[in-house]
Amino acid sequence: MPEPRETAVYTHGHHESVLRSHTWRTAANSAAYLVPSLRPHMKILDVGCGPGTITADLAELVPDGHVTGVDREPEILERARATAAGRGLANVDFAVADVHALDHPDDTFCVVHAHQVLQHVGDPVGALREMRRVLKPGGLVAVRDADYEAMTWFPASEGLDDWLDLYRRVARANGGEPDAGRRLKTWALRAGFTDVTATSGTWTFATPEERSWWSGLWADRTLASAYADRARQGGHASEAELRAVADAWRQWGECEDGWFSVLHGEILCRKDA
Repeated sequence: MPEPRETAVYTHGHHESVLRSHTWRTAANSAAYLVPSLRPHMKILDVGCGPGTITADLAELVPDGHVTGVDREPEILERARATAAGRGLANVDFAVADVHALDHPDDTFCVVHAHQVLQHVGDPVGALREMRRVLKPGGLVAVRDADYEAMTWFPASEGLDDWLDLYRRVARANGGEPDAGRRLKTWALRAGFTDVTATSGTWTFATPEERSWWSGLWADRTLASAYADRARQGGHASEAELRAVADAWRQWGECEDGWFSVLHGEILCRKDA
């Protein structure tokens, strides 16, 4: 088995404000670029599965196949198992794993999927090579990652400008790359893929309910999550600065003309047969 191990620190952690967004994710809103390629018999590895909502959706889409969800954090896998059990799924299992050294033989899976993972790893090219290793010839690696610098919003807010600058500094200090979306294609080519389809997708938050939800979870995350702790401990922001950013999020959420868009890069990489 490969020797490399993850060296980056996961920026967000698993505070309730983080899980609020992670449990909202579905195959429809987060993996639509992959869904048309799925077939009922497929065997899928879902890397960085978190609380398992996308994993469970993938399992429902391959009723004659099987999905394995893996994550570095044992505690979040208990949440994922509960998600699958609550939906009565028998074709899914979960295990602790590191994307840089997956505990699976070569040529095992029809699809290897990762949503919002490569932005948090120390060696994204190495991770893609490892995902490619466990992929069957002719199979697909499917990866989607946000691109923070490309996020945009209205109305203008100096406080949200400060948030974006702060988040990118904290994420990079943790060993990640917050602007991963634009880099997915080049990482895939460097990992040895020759058949790469690159697309993009967005999340948009514009209704009163969407703005309240998105601004609220980021305001809470700015003050109480692992990201907030790392911002303080790393000397990136004072408590007063974090509170100012949280206030800016809540003020933006109250704007009746408020609009926020999250750009994601997406890649489908086919392994040579």
